[in-house]
Amino acid sequence: MENKETPLMKQHTDIKKKYPGALLLFRVGDFYETFGEDAIKASELLEIVLTKRANGVGTYIELAGFPYHSLDNYLPKLIRAGHRVAICDQLEDPRFVKGIVKRGVTELVTPGLSFHENLLDKKSNNFLASLFFEKDMVGISLLDVSTGEFLVSEGSLLQIQKIMNGFSPSEILFAKHQKEYIKKNIPDTIPRFGLDDWVFKIDYAYQNLTEQMKTSTLKGFGIEQLKLGIIAAGSIIQYLKDTEHKNLQHIYSIRRIEEQKYVWLDPFTIRNLELIYPYQQDGTSLLQVMDRTLTPMGSRLLKKWIILPLKEKNKIEERLDTVDNFIQQTDALEQIRNFLKNIGDIERLISKVAMRRINPRELLYLKKAMMQIAPLKKLLLNIHSQKIQTFGDTMNPCELFIQKIETSLKEEAGIIISQGNIIKDNVHTELDKLRKISQSGKEYLTKMQQQESTKTGIPSLKISFNKVFGYYLEVTNVHKDKVPTEWIRKQTLTNAERYITPELKEYEEKIITAEEKIISIEQELYQQLIEFCAEYVEPIQQNAHIIAELDCLACFAVIAKTERYHKPFIADDTIIKIQQGRHPVIESQLPIGEKYIPNDLYLDDSAQQILIITGPNMSGKSAFLRQTALIVLMAQMGSYIPAEAAHIGIIDKLFTRVGASDNLSRGESTFMVEMTETANILNNISERSLILMDEIGRGTSTYDGISIAWAIVEYLHNHLPFHPKTLFATHYHELNQLEHDNPRIKNFHISIKEIDKRIIFLRKLVEGGSQHSFGIHVAKMAGIPQEIITRSYEIMHSFETENIREKEIKKIKDIPKKNTQMLLFEEDPLWEKIKQQLTKIDINTLSPVEALLKLNELILILKKER
Repeated sequence: MENKETPLMKQHTDIKKKYPGALLLFRVGDFYETFGEDAIKASELLEIVLTKRANGVGTYIELAGFPYHSLDNYLPKLIRAGHRVAICDQLEDPRFVKGIVKRGVTELVTPGLSFHENLLDKKSNNFLASLFFEKDMVGISLLDVSTGEFLVSEGSLLQIQKIMNGFSPSEILFAKHQKEYIKKNIPDTIPRFGLDDWVFKIDYAYQNLTEQMKTSTLKGFGIEQLKLGIIAAGSIIQYLKDTEHKNLQHIYSIRRIEEQKYVWLDPFTIRNLELIYPYQQDGTSLLQVMDRTLTPMGSRLLKKWIILPLKEKNKIEERLDTVDNFIQQTDALEQIRNFLKNIGDIERLISKVAMRRINPRELLYLKKAMMQIAPLKKLLLNIHSQKIQTFGDTMNPCELFIQKIETSLKEEAGIIISQGNIIKDNVHTELDKLRKISQSGKEYLTKMQQQESTKTGIPSLKISFNKVFGYYLEVTNVHKDKVPTEWIRKQTLTNAERYITPELKEYEEKIITAEEKIISIEQELYQQLIEFCAEYVEPIQQNAHIIAELDCLACFAVIAKTERYHKPFIADDTIIKIQQGRHPVIESQLPIGEKYIPNDLYLDDSAQQILIITGPNMSGKSAFLRQTALIVLMAQMGSYIPAEAAHIGIIDKLFTRVGASDNLSRGESTFMVEMTETANILNNISERSLILMDEIGRGTSTYDGISIAWAIVEYLHNHLPFHPKTLFATHYHELNQLEHDNPRIKNFHISIKEIDKRIIFLRKLVEGGSQHSFGIHVAKMAGIPQEIITRSYEIMHSFETENIREKEIKKIKDIPKKNTQMLLFEEDPLWEKIKQQLTKIDINTLSPVEALLKLNELILILKKER
């Protein structure tokens, strides 16, 4: 006999087929149920009971579920585990349906697509990314559906990886035929999902975007020429359609990521400087130190400003001048921040309005937030600053929006619309009448209870309600002999009996009918209210953007005042001069009363291009390098800086090779990671680059390390046509010799004081090189056993008495000088041929085997020509 599925399970199977790869939450009554493999996964991840239920004759299927009102608790666990979750709801009221209830997926939640508060970080965007590869170029698009921010760009793989690292998408879309490209070039820690190849066609993508933007062309957005970017962006719109995300009117614009306007920060630099996230779990990032914002929009924007410092002098100065105005007008700054405290996340709330997913309580929050706009606008218009007054000019108080919510929604309105009691009285005539019927009916029941109690002599008689019997009379067993014969018994309990009467059923019908109509009318009125509010999506989004920028600049003013930061001077030249600079993160972590020891710095590209900084470990070399980078970046964000004064010649690229981190899981040693990051720097330097290198070469043998470090410094000094400003910290004090042969290299060291074989770190940068590493002193401070320390001194003393040190110095002085003389006559044809081959090589994508093959190829050319 053929086994047949139950009607419910057949419905589940049919819906499940439409969403392959997604975990299906199937609404059954008051529960979301999962079946089969989904149930097994859900029971493990959510730690809920796994059971079985019948599925036709003689067959069973796994089952696991949870109450529907617990969705916000369980859904985040599934999404964070990397699952895509299809939420299938009942599309009909079971009370009015005979047979199987109609069901359908109302939302497909993925790591990159969600409106659920428990899945979103208020201080971070939740970007969905799409990538499309073509030859050596990549198109990228990023969308935060919770805010409506939509971005697009295209460029080399390195540029796109930099964007990915800066914006940290939660999910990646790609064309299925490009799966291997994604696997090879994108970290597998980011969830990804392949779409059919037809989605990634330029004509289809262009149509998707113009339909979404309600335009006939994309020229007005400045992205018309970004073919690969348009393909990536169009695929995101298609994905939204496929995942039941409708009503997307809050996505009405798309913006190009104009990389040329921002400082180049590669992934290594963002990581090494701990700009957004600290190395250690208990560490502190620059973002954590700087974030004094009061709104979620401000916090999200500050994160972008940190990873996208400006290169345009006018825009940097505009931000700095606004911060200065805030500092000069303390009372106004305090008043502005008092308004900001009460605004909340209007950007995400209005996006929920656009998606028709906002609940009554959230709509009330949005109304209260918008009530701050009018008085804030008035305040801004009275501040003596053109930029601040512009903020006020462009703000929209949206009075009718506030008024409509104020006159429609009850202040005590809850989260669940179907529970009613959300619309005010005197809004809808029929609703008011039905409420009176419902209320009078309940009053009548109270009178009935009193009358029946008196008539029967049952003092404990009560009238109650449940979903099974409706209204009923309950009598305790002590008084059940007093019950009139015309009462109809419906249920027997341990201590009581329950009855109904014709009169009670008549009033029950009247009350329930009135209450059902009340809820139906309230739901309809609420939907009408949402449609009205949706007309204000664009102006409220605009308000959110203004609030975000205002919040960031006010935040800069607050931190400048509280931390004694000063305004930098921004210049178009190539000079960086910092007076009494401090490390903002380390300074913020110092114990109360302890002061950070400041340092000066001067760099340019003509006289003092490279500083070789020596000194013992733990003396503060790395901190000095990092503080220099952070001061320059803060200045180009438009923030005041932790220094007494600074002349910042705008940089366009910042590279760091600070600290070593093994990548053994990929078979990369400390030295390989170090050399990879160094290669990235040397292959991408520019005229205005700032380079920070710390302990280059320490991952290999001493002589290898010195040799590599020496050659790198020479390369940076002699590089044509650029002379990148460089701080080169090293424990190889042998490199001090470079100063004598290279005019733009200067030696500095972090000073220490030695007392009775103990060293005291003075943390001051002074001119001149260091001749000792003091490694044994540091080992002693770290707690190495005294026996080892004593033996180390004996060995070191032996080396010194045998004049090994003097021999090393002689060898260093005898190192052949680099020949930088230009050829007087025409180039060697053989060299030209080899040079052409070399320029075609992309060192970042070359594997070790490929490098050897390429080297062999060049050798064969040499042999053949010679």
